[in-house]
Amino acid sequence: MAIYRYSRWDGTQTGFDLGADDILSEIQDDLMYHGDVGYALRRMLQQGFRDRNGRHVEGLQELLERIRERRRQEREQHDLGGAYEEIANELSEILGQEREALDALEREARSSGDQRRREITEEVVGERRAELGLLPEDLAGRVRGLTSYEFISSEARERFEQLLERLRGEVVQSYLDQVAGAAAATGAAEREHIRNALDALNRMMEQRAAGEALDPGFEQFMEQYGDLFPGDPKDLDDLLEQLAQRMAAASAMLASMTPGQRAQLQELMDALLGDMDLSWQMDRLAGNLRAAFPGEQWGRRMSFSGTEGLGLAETADMFQRLGELDQLENMLSGAPQPGALAEIDLDRVRELMGKDASASLAELQKLARRLEDAGLVEQREGRLELTPKGLRRIGQRALEDLFKHLSKDRLGGHGIARVGVGHERAEDTKPYELGDPFNLHIERTLRNALRRQVAEGELDAGARPGSAGPDSAKLAVRFPVRLAPDDFEIERTEHQTQCATVLLLDLSLSMPLRDNFLAAKKVALAMQSLISGQFPRDYLGIVGFSDRAREIRPEQLPAVSWDYVYGTNMQHALLLARRLLARHHGTRQIVMITDGEPTAHLEGGEVFFNYPPVPATVDATLQEVLRCSREGIRINTFALDATGHLRQFVEKITQLNRGRAFFTTPETLGDYVLVDFIENRRQLARRRSRGAWGLPR
Repeated sequence: MAIYRYSRWDGTQTGFDLGADDILSEIQDDLMYHGDVGYALRRMLQQGFRDRNGRHVEGLQELLERIRERRRQEREQHDLGGAYEEIANELSEILGQEREALDALEREARSSGDQRRREITEEVVGERRAELGLLPEDLAGRVRGLTSYEFISSEARERFEQLLERLRGEVVQSYLDQVAGAAAATGAAEREHIRNALDALNRMMEQRAAGEALDPGFEQFMEQYGDLFPGDPKDLDDLLEQLAQRMAAASAMLASMTPGQRAQLQELMDALLGDMDLSWQMDRLAGNLRAAFPGEQWGRRMSFSGTEGLGLAETADMFQRLGELDQLENMLSGAPQPGALAEIDLDRVRELMGKDASASLAELQKLARRLEDAGLVEQREGRLELTPKGLRRIGQRALEDLFKHLSKDRLGGHGIARVGVGHERAEDTKPYELGDPFNLHIERTLRNALRRQVAEGELDAGARPGSAGPDSAKLAVRFPVRLAPDDFEIERTEHQTQCATVLLLDLSLSMPLRDNFLAAKKVALAMQSLISGQFPRDYLGIVGFSDRAREIRPEQLPAVSWDYVYGTNMQHALLLARRLLARHHGTRQIVMITDGEPTAHLEGGEVFFNYPPVPATVDATLQEVLRCSREGIRINTFALDATGHLRQFVEKITQLNRGRAFFTTPETLGDYVLVDFIENRRQLARRRSRGAWGLPR
């Protein structure tokens, strides 16, 4: 009896499947780098991954390599000549057995002492030996000759008949993949049954091609001839596809042999069938199937270098396996996304390549479906795109990744002074002080007054507020309440610290070329997630810039990628940022992330580009910096992998604007930006808090 143990979930146990969050985590960097969910999933498909149990799930590259290795093993193991060499060897053994019987018969007659018997026996034995000596060297000729030959040895005759029965079954099986008993026992009645089935099948195909009604229909056909088609076809198309794969494999088998091998085997097949009408029906079926399924491996040549021979049916099986491996390779190579793998038969993959490959492919099939079921992605016009939920999750993950790198002593929670001017009520109160907003808490103010009057003896101690006496509720009526300044208690309010920020994100071609783009985009996603989640009243605008600048809406951010153009137009980016911030009040700032000097600016609405930077571009950019300064907009610049010229330019911006400059690397960019942003918010909160209490600003 199986024993199962259960324990409380504590978050450390591994699950059974890779969840949607795990998949999103795997594709996160590719998604942020290229902005395409489909591309990120294709990369994951190609490379594979590890599931929750640490098991490696093979990607398409590894599966394709498995397919090529399996195909190579088949070709290096087998020899097509074995398909008839085995038959030739068995025929030689049968002939040897017959000759031994002739020799024994002759010896027996000579030792009998009967002259007449000896003469007759020698005459018969001589005729048989002559007949055997005249047998052709080719297999088909030997089979035809022995079919009409009168064996002396009953054992040799029985063995030859068994060989013929087996070979006839293999011939039919090599063409039709039959494993039912009727195909193996190909006597006259069985051959007639197969011939009638092929004729009915050919007529159905030809009627369908001509647009006529099928007679007989598929159901009636299967009732009459279903014993010949054990593959359990669902409909006529399924049956024809099975037959096409098998007959194409037989065609490829013949095409891959040498001309001599092919001629011998073809003649042997005709001799074994012994019925020209059955051969014609098979050729007719092959022609119809070739027209209906031109994409199969008809007549495809393959080379083999092994030594292991196979029978006719086994050789056809091998070619069918090779054909299916080719089809699987084509499907895996051309799979644009996980959903395209859904049509692959996992059971057949298990038979061809083993259970590990089948299990890996099953996991790959589920990737997109799990993301869709979790509501993280959806199909839009044939493309996978992030949903709003997916957008939030990507931003949260980017924020978590960056926060993990920040030391606790540098950055704790985003705490600010809670008490001060604002319009959001807190749950607690405080004594009123000069300068506070007069949000009076009536109940506590009256309670303070009553307590003071009791303490001063103005009220009877037995009727103190809070006593259980029946007259306690009438105190306010029976005794006038006198309010003193110290009695007033007000409701606390939370600070409504508001900050408007525009993030300028460099999208020029130098960013990915220098491996700076991914870090910059992670920061943009993290800031968007931080502000929308923890500071919903703050404003964050995003402007991407290369040769031109453009506003990027938050929902567009995950799909943003770099521009395949040269040019770093800071002037246009600052212009757009200034216009966005003009709609907002309070603290306003620009955060610019770049790795290059300004090499482009606008002149009359047109882009002027030059590298190295010319004075006109530098001056136009600095003029926009001055306009931001006059409007009270702070510019904080984060320069990635700064050269000497970029460092000088950023320092010039800092001098003109009184903002800050950070010279950083992709690895530390997120630390600087998040710390700077949050520290700015803290300072703003502290300044407003001091102002609310009447302290010096």
